[in-house]
Amino acid sequence: MLKKISPLVPRLLCYSPAASVNKSATRNYSDGRSVFEPDYLESLKPKFPQYSCLNVQIKGYDFPILESYQRYLHSVAEYLDIDVSDCYALPPQATQVQRLRPNSAVVEAEYRLTVYERNLQINDVDAPVYPVFLRIAQAALPEGVHLCVQEHSDEFEERRYVPDRDLLDLKAELERMQSGGLGGPKKK
Repeated sequence: MLKKISPLVPRLLCYSPAASVNKSATRNYSDGRSVFEPDYLESLKPKFPQYSCLNVQIKGYDFPILESYQRYLHSVAEYLDIDVSDCYALPPQATQVQRLRPNSAVVEAEYRLTVYERNLQINDVDAPVYPVFLRIAQAALPEGVHLCVQEHSDEFEERRYVPDRDLLDLKAELERMQSGGLGGPKKK
């Protein structure tokens, strides 16, 4: 019987309250928890690694199809319990395209193409759920629509807001006045 508990005996015999306080601060359980950490902190951690913030960007030439596809992606994300924090549209980009006659510089036809863009911002996506969402999104991708998923960056936030031309003109006029353009004091 003593042979069975012999590894525990030295610990019990060398017990001192001052030493146990110092050791207990660094002692960990076999599952990685510390003595002084409450058990509920472990339950708050996610089971799987997560993508913190992703932008799902969809572009296309046909506005109604793009809107419908964005609505579909939003419903799929909600069904998979993915947090959709934001959905927004960016201003359309117009492109002028010219078709030339063969072996000449004569314009045969001109086309004006408009590219529409919609974005979904999703947060805290579990690593096992992300490939499922991506496969569903690719399987339902309409013809002529481009899908791109990227990590969120400040560039996405800057592109979202359209600058106010009047405000920019007033700032330029104020800088011109301060630099001495209208007889005011000049900066040194």
